[in-house]
Amino acid sequence: MVLAQLGSSISRALQQMSNATIIDEKVLNECLNEITRALLQADVQFKLVRDMQTNIKKIVNLDDLAAGHNKRRIIQQAIFNELCKMLDPGKPSFTPKKGKTSIVMFVGLQGSGKTTTCTKYAYYHQKKGWKPALVCADTFRAGAFDQLKQNATKAKIPFYGSYMESDPVKIAVEGVERFKKENCDLIIIDTSGRHKQEAALFEEMRQVSEATNPDLVIFVMDSSIGQAAFDQAQAFKQSVAVGAVIVTKMDGHAKGGGALSAVAATKSPVIFIGTGEHMDEFEVFDVKPFVSRLLGMGDWSGFMDKIHEVVPMDQQPELLQKLSEGNFTLRIMYEQFQNILKMGPIGQVFSMLPGFSAELMPKGHEKESQAKIKRYMTMMDSMTNEELDSSNPKLINDSRIMRIARGSGRQVREVMEMFEEYKRLAKIWSKMKGLKIPKKGEMSALSRNMNAQHMSKVLPPQMLKQIGGMGGLQNLMKQMGSMGSAKEMMGMFGGGDK
Repeated sequence: MVLAQLGSSISRALQQMSNATIIDEKVLNECLNEITRALLQADVQFKLVRDMQTNIKKIVNLDDLAAGHNKRRIIQQAIFNELCKMLDPGKPSFTPKKGKTSIVMFVGLQGSGKTTTCTKYAYYHQKKGWKPALVCADTFRAGAFDQLKQNATKAKIPFYGSYMESDPVKIAVEGVERFKKENCDLIIIDTSGRHKQEAALFEEMRQVSEATNPDLVIFVMDSSIGQAAFDQAQAFKQSVAVGAVIVTKMDGHAKGGGALSAVAATKSPVIFIGTGEHMDEFEVFDVKPFVSRLLGMGDWSGFMDKIHEVVPMDQQPELLQKLSEGNFTLRIMYEQFQNILKMGPIGQVFSMLPGFSAELMPKGHEKESQAKIKRYMTMMDSMTNEELDSSNPKLINDSRIMRIARGSGRQVREVMEMFEEYKRLAKIWSKMKGLKIPKKGEMSALSRNMNAQHMSKVLPPQMLKQIGGMGGLQNLMKQMGSMGSAKEMMGMFGGGDK
């Protein structure tokens, strides 16, 4: 996953700091140097990294902190806030409204995934009740209209383009007029890919923008672009009024730090991230949960939303009860495998929980993962109710393993592998024991009325212990200011309002 390496490097630096007996200037500098190195290796622009380091040192003045303050937590919170600041320019982007025609123009470099992203953006809004339409104003790239036509047809979205007309401004104007007459409330214009060295294409982009007068210009950026991101993003911002950024190819293995630089260059927020080639592999970008997951702090509200989205309503209370009890049986594993096939890779889901690795099931290997899950389910179909409902792994002896292998037509080693997977997931599940599960809609109320008592009820015992018990939690909340900051803190643990 893009930025996963950056996340693990920063987490490692924070862990080393946490292991230090005394937090002094030397430990703080070592931690910041490690984080600086990680950000620079991930292709984040040098100036941004230098500013971040300076800001953290200003905030964390160890000499001014009275005894009893949790210095580790203050440093961690400062790093969290600075990373959020890097990704959040502090101003929201234009939001389309249903029933009122909005024009959105997509711009970006060649090969950044603009055409695919246009369709994903349209498809996302179509599912939410908008009436989107696509206009192909890319006359520069051969096959651009064919690609948009194919994507739009698959997603059942109306489209407009021309094989004969070579003037993108004319196509864009005609397309917008046509879809306005058809009462489409979200008209999306796909433009030619270009880079800052191509003055003619930049001029063309300005002309399309002036002719159609878009409500929002979205800069689409490939996460693998590297150090060039800042200059390229700035060139686009100087030519047209970029109001938002979408980062694509977040499922790759690129360093991805350029994404942070693009936000700083355009002073525009990231609104979506593309996490794969398929139409629904497109996620709304929310800064605090994203940084929380990056630092291994989890995204609790994202996890809850995922469960509410995938698990049928009648099964939710039962599943959440099992989660908080921490008892994991093979039957629960079978049911969760069924949900995972609908939910996506388990790694993506578990990365939303504090303290878990983001790569439990590797991104990019979904087909293998899916085939493996189906194999395991076939083996579990050959098990008795007693075996499925027991949480005692010793119950399954060699003769039972042989019987399961014969009944499912699999090798004995494959059945053994399935039991290893069960033990690994049971270990993860046990970490969630004691987690108090809020109902849907309760999370925002919880964050509004948050105090140390409420927080201690929501956090699992392991995390509460890590903070330093009830006393540590109260100190942390004092350091972060009055109750106004409690919501911030809930966001840090992935539980703020979305």
